[in-house]
Amino acid sequence: MSAALGLGRVVRSRCLAPWAPHGPKCTVRLASSQPTGETPSVAYERQVAAGELKSDDFQRRIVRLLDHLHEQLKTYEQPAVPEPEEGLVDEVREGGLASKLLSLLPLPEQEAGSMEQAKQAKPTGVLRALAGLFQRAPPPQEAVRPEGAPQGLYLYGDVGTGKSMLMDLFYATLPGHITRKRRIHFHQFMMDVHKRSHFYKSKYHRSSGIVGQAGTPRESPSSSAAAPTRGAGGAAHEGSEIDPIEPVVREIARTTQVLCFDEFQVVDIVDAMILRRLLEGLLRYGVVTVITSNRPPSELYKNGIQRSSFVPCIHLLQTQYRVADLNSGTDYRTVPQDRYQTYFLSGDAAGVAAYEREWEALTSDEPAIEDRTLRVWGRQLHVPVSTSNAARFTFMELCGQPRSASDYIALCREFPCLFIDDIPLMTLDMRDLARRFITLIDAAYEAKTRLWCTSEVELMKVFSGTRAMDKPTSDQMRALMDDLKLTMDDIGGASIFSGDEELFAFARLLSRLSEMGTKHYAEHAALPRRG
Repeated sequence: MSAALGLGRVVRSRCLAPWAPHGPKCTVRLASSQPTGETPSVAYERQVAAGELKSDDFQRRIVRLLDHLHEQLKTYEQPAVPEPEEGLVDEVREGGLASKLLSLLPLPEQEAGSMEQAKQAKPTGVLRALAGLFQRAPPPQEAVRPEGAPQGLYLYGDVGTGKSMLMDLFYATLPGHITRKRRIHFHQFMMDVHKRSHFYKSKYHRSSGIVGQAGTPRESPSSSAAAPTRGAGGAAHEGSEIDPIEPVVREIARTTQVLCFDEFQVVDIVDAMILRRLLEGLLRYGVVTVITSNRPPSELYKNGIQRSSFVPCIHLLQTQYRVADLNSGTDYRTVPQDRYQTYFLSGDAAGVAAYEREWEALTSDEPAIEDRTLRVWGRQLHVPVSTSNAARFTFMELCGQPRSASDYIALCREFPCLFIDDIPLMTLDMRDLARRFITLIDAAYEAKTRLWCTSEVELMKVFSGTRAMDKPTSDQMRALMDDLKLTMDDIGGASIFSGDEELFAFARLLSRLSEMGTKHYAEHAALPRRG
């Protein structure tokens, strides 16, 4: 880890997540890596007095909550957590993947009786195999925190209200004995969870299908010899299945006493289906969690597929976490600040020349390498031109082909500075490219990567290329512009986005692009490596 920095400073940590030992390198935004000995309130007031933060009574209200949690953590000792696979490999599951997915759905009360009868008369052979696919398991019991475990926090508010800053403040002032701690962007966290879940699914995957399961006894010596599956103690367990989420939760809980999630959001049905079990498991094993989000719990995964399956997770957040609203009406990212010019118009010859000078200044210490290759989860990511500190792409090279968040995270982890040429004015038929660009900016902002680019229009207007400019502005868009203190002229008219989640992402993008052009962001960004 890096040496201690002042509060609010963010450093890049290139590390393996301790609970994902076989996973890719992760980028984690960390505040000071050494305990400061301060409480969150003392640190906050010190930064206000130094002019580093603007005094805000709404933020002080949240800081008092952080103080309370800070005090509880001083005497908190997390209970022991079992080994990831301890006792699990001996629990042979009756059903397959379908029953696991169905078990996540709410169980109507009127089905309880028939469920109990079905459990009393277990079918055999093919009937048992088919029944296992469609049988619903009873819903999990209410998650309960261990005795003495502090209640976690769920902080929500509009973009730019200081959620991430307050989380950094809390993380930097954690009591000195809290050494097992993690502060991570939620998107990165879920990627690591899926990777570790896949590891356990592969480890205990049945090689045979339904017919094979029905026709071959699970205890068959020949089957066991042909395809042994090793449990935690080294014993073979042919046909064994474990819930892949449970060992992942244990991995996290064994190495993390305090977990801080930034930008909690649910837009994917796969995430929605496993989040309840993740959060229940973390709660059960005494992991203290602090979460930031743009939305209150009741608004998460709104209008999502099978949202009824996610409702218990919302209930968990509302009942087991202290939920606090941080909406003060101020977006600190848009407050006037000293700025560097990092965005240039491609049609302005003087601007393009200045852009090229920036590139030359950052790459003059070493020769640029053409066509470097990065490995991302077994795939190749080609970098057209780069040095150890900076990489350069055209917009189409970065966003014009299928890319995932993991590609952009790996890129921002590798290079402190990115140059993007020729960002176009995006129209409705370029929404996939626009979404990738938003994902890229999110990754760059989270890694504190500096960004230079040239674009066809002012960067704040790149999403205004809609063919429906004569349509009236939606109420959602008007509210969004009010929140960001922007006019429709500022963003070039109507946006190509319309859905709720898209508008949130669009708002976050505008706010982050504004902040990434400030002197303050540049001074706290990931510094180029020397030597």
